[in-house]
Amino acid sequence: MSVVCPECDNPLDIDVDDVEEGEIIQCDECGTDLEVVSSDPLELAPVDEEGYDDEDETPHVSEDEDE
Repeated sequence: MSVVCPECDNPLDIDVDDVEEGEIIQCDECGTDLEVVSSDPLELAPVDEEGYDDEDETPHVSEDEDE
């Protein structure tokens, strides 16, 4: 199946039978690490240092911080 790298729009030819959800692959063009978020349909998300990049995620705020 062909999908597009979410970072550089490079077409990636990935066999959905060869990947599992949570697996990390790398874009041949830009070198971005991509996590397989879903295998049906195939969906990729860029991985940052804290996991895949989810723009809707709210930042974690510790309640133990001094006020």
